[in-house]
Amino acid sequence: MHIYRIGQTKYANDLKGSGIDARWNSHGQYVIYTGGSLALSCLEKLAHTSGTSLYAGNFSVTMYRVPDTMKIKEIKLPDLLKHTPEWTKVINYPYTQAIGDKWLTERETAILKVPSAIIDLEYNYLLNPAHPDFRQIKIAAIKPFTFDSRLK
Repeated sequence: MHIYRIGQTKYANDLKGSGIDARWNSHGQYVIYTGGSLALSCLEKLAHTSGTSLYAGNFSVTMYRVPDTMKIKEIKLPDLLKHTPEWTKVINYPYTQAIGDKWLTERETAILKVPSAIIDLEYNYLLNPAHPDFRQIKIAAIKPFTFDSRLK
C-alpha cells in the first residue's frame, strides 16, 4: 500500500512529525498525517493551509510504502458518529485527540486508519514514529508538488 503526505519540501524527509496539535493528536504528541490517495492529501492540505501560502510555498509529496502485512488499527466512521455526530467540527477536537493520543501512547500499531473529515468515504493514515514497526514503513519517493492556481 502507498500513502501520501504533501508538505513543505524542507520537511519531506521528516520521520518524526511536528508535535503540533491537530485533529487526532494533542500538542507534544508526534504523529505523521498521510492520506490514502494523492488527491485526498491535496484536499487535506487545501483545507488546512491559507491560499497565499499554497502558492508561495515550496511543496513536495512524500510517498510512503507500507508492507501489506503491517497491522493497521482502524477507527470506523459509525463509531465516531455514534459518540460524537459532529466529530468533524474543531470544537470536537478534544474527542478525536483523545483517541489519537491513546493510540500513540499504547503503541498497539504503527498506523491508525481514520475517516477523512473532508470526504468520509476516504481515509487518512496516521503514523506513529515511536512504534517499533514504524521502521518498516519506507519513503518510496519524494516529488515536487505544485497546487493548481485554480484551487482555493
